[in-house]
Amino acid sequence: MPRKRKKHSKLPNGYGSIRYLGSRRRNPYAVHPPAHENPDNGLYIVPRALCYVDDWYVGFAVLTAYKAGTYVPGMENTLKPALEGADLDDTIKRILAGYSQGKNGQGPTFKEVYEDFFADKFYEGHHYSRSTVYASQMAFRHCKSLHDRVFSTISAKDLQDNLDACPLKHASLELILQLYHSLYHFADGRGWCEKDYSKFVSIKKEDDDEHGVPFTEEELQMLWTHNADPIVELLLIMCYSGHRISECKAAEVDLDEKCFRGGVKTKAGKSRIVPIHSAILPLVERRIARDGELLHGAISEYRKHFKKTLTRLGILGDPEHTPQDCRHTFSMLCERYKVSENDRKRMMGHSFTDVTNRVYGHRDLNDLRSEIEKIKAVTSV
Repeated sequence: MPRKRKKHSKLPNGYGSIRYLGSRRRNPYAVHPPAHENPDNGLYIVPRALCYVDDWYVGFAVLTAYKAGTYVPGMENTLKPALEGADLDDTIKRILAGYSQGKNGQGPTFKEVYEDFFADKFYEGHHYSRSTVYASQMAFRHCKSLHDRVFSTISAKDLQDNLDACPLKHASLELILQLYHSLYHFADGRGWCEKDYSKFVSIKKEDDDEHGVPFTEEELQMLWTHNADPIVELLLIMCYSGHRISECKAAEVDLDEKCFRGGVKTKAGKSRIVPIHSAILPLVERRIARDGELLHGAISEYRKHFKKTLTRLGILGDPEHTPQDCRHTFSMLCERYKVSENDRKRMMGHSFTDVTNRVYGHRDLNDLRSEIEKIKAVTSV
């Protein structure tokens, strides 16, 4: 049984980072100086490693020397003998406590928390797509009103006011809200906040990214013919439930009640209940029995196989189909088979703007099941 690596002290924001890259490397620890902002575009950059060492404590000594301005390349090769026999953990705790108190008696700012979060997540050797990195940086840039605020003093109203003031589309606002959640989770793990105020923030703008091309009747028929394919299987489940691909990760499957519970995005989306249409129930049961969940693996992997599978089946679409088109297919089927408009909104997780439906428009599972079963599958299993 492999020996567990020792847990070391968390380094405070602005100190730099020490990344473990795997046991197969001779020098498995990458020592990075603090992330910094590019003045030309405002994007945060994780600098290249100062060096690679075989011991975490040597890495800490390198960063301490770097902060003091005394580090020179190659000095890491001379540090290990000098560290042997010393009570390193207590010494490190005293150094870090003094550093944190001297830098900011009130704790880190929003900007400093982000810098540490960014360095922690997007470090060398940990691969993320450029679009993922850019999305995080874009979201941070649109939190300018919060940048210099001490993180622990920011309220839910401050977060909401910043979000409300952003003249962006719904999808971009979602990235900002997701950044809030990520930063509070990160800060909580370091004792920099007492409460997660991000959970009280919501997007008030109507969802404006509901666009796409539904699958045609002929395409649906082709998909049903190949429903044994795991990629097609989930595709059909989304077409007859209105779920986004991300919701296949988040939603709970209740086979006893034959429904999906929960989702993503808005409060209405997260709390919704969608009956499992009788046509896709065997697919859902088969998938849960085989994989234990609706979407097993990364969303990015499913997207890649989604495109390959449709190409193989000759279902190309014009423009090319994406997983989001499954949601539009559900909306189209609801309209075609005269599903109640309000129930369609409920099952798709749309928010109601009128008070009557928002407060009094309760519908139970049987009501929704009666509506969704109006939809006739092109070909059942």
